[in-house]
Amino acid sequence: MVNVKVREGESIEEAIRRFKRECERNGIMQEIKKREFYKAPSVVRKEKLAEAKRKIRRKMLKDSRWSR
Repeated sequence: MVNVKVREGESIEEAIRRFKRECERNGIMQEIKKREFYKAPSVVRKEKLAEAKRKIRRKMLKDSRWSR
C-alpha cells in the first residue's frame, strides 16, 4: 500500500508525481497489468519457460561477446 502525504507548500501535481513514482517502485502497475486478464495455468507455464530461455540466450550471447 502506497501512502503519500502532501507536504507543506507542495502542489497537488508534485504529490501526484511522487505517488506515481512510489507506485512504479513498488511494482503496482505491473501487478495490475498482470491481473487484468485471466491466463490459464498452461499459458503461464509456457510464458515462464519462454522467458527463462530468453534469459539464458541473452546471457550466453553476452558472455560470447566478451570472450572474443
